[in-house]
Amino acid sequence: MSDLNQLLELTKSVARQAGEKLLKNNKANYKEYIHCSDLPKEIKAVADTELEKEILKKLTPTGIPILSEEAGFVEGQADSKYMFIIDPLDGTFNFVKNLGPCAVSIALWQDQKPIFGVIYNLIDKKLFWGGDAMGAYCDNQPISVSSTSSQVGASICTGFPVRYDVESDNSMQNFWNLVKPYAKVRMIGSAAVSLLNVAEGSADVYSEQSIMLWDVAAGIAIVQGAGGEVHFIPRSTEYALDVFASNKLLIERHEI
Repeated sequence: MSDLNQLLELTKSVARQAGEKLLKNNKANYKEYIHCSDLPKEIKAVADTELEKEILKKLTPTGIPILSEEAGFVEGQADSKYMFIIDPLDGTFNFVKNLGPCAVSIALWQDQKPIFGVIYNLIDKKLFWGGDAMGAYCDNQPISVSSTSSQVGASICTGFPVRYDVESDNSMQNFWNLVKPYAKVRMIGSAAVSLLNVAEGSADVYSEQSIMLWDVAAGIAIVQGAGGEVHFIPRSTEYALDVFASNKLLIERHEI
């Protein structure tokens, strides 16, 4: 399967079905979780692995390599120019604690470039998708980034990923320098949904440092499809990025 439209429709179906199945069959044990031994602030829930199994079962037959948060890199056809990037459940802590937004996130990238992203918002039960060459949509309705041009009137979504060095005075000063020009700062616990907020224009900026690729891969594509711009650079940790996404008026004021 190589046609991008077919791949998009498949991905939309997979994300929606996985999300709806979780909501419908949300067993009590799905919220059971453990703390990761290498990252004590990170948790993994049963729902993460159950959703991943469901998604991999349907995407693996395409032959396209897959990078997934839980399973790591899953090889596909050696000559494939694409790669699926999956976060089965972005916002796991929110999900297990009933604290805030969470989402199923699937992206298709080619050579470090987003082609399209699909995100099923588990709280709103809405499906978002988009990419630079196709626009961006929420349940078939076009969406677009804001037209805010001044930082003093803008909002920024951000957060502290588990790999962010909060013990470093320099890191915290950098964080303060990032957020202080903006009117409002929001930390909602889901990078995917934060990027959706930018794509819809309800937030003006999203930025995090040391965020993992699978957390943002789909959202980056959707923001680009919604008329926004995203700057991202790799960190020393594999698959970790510094990301800044906004409309094209505000991104001119920021250097990542």
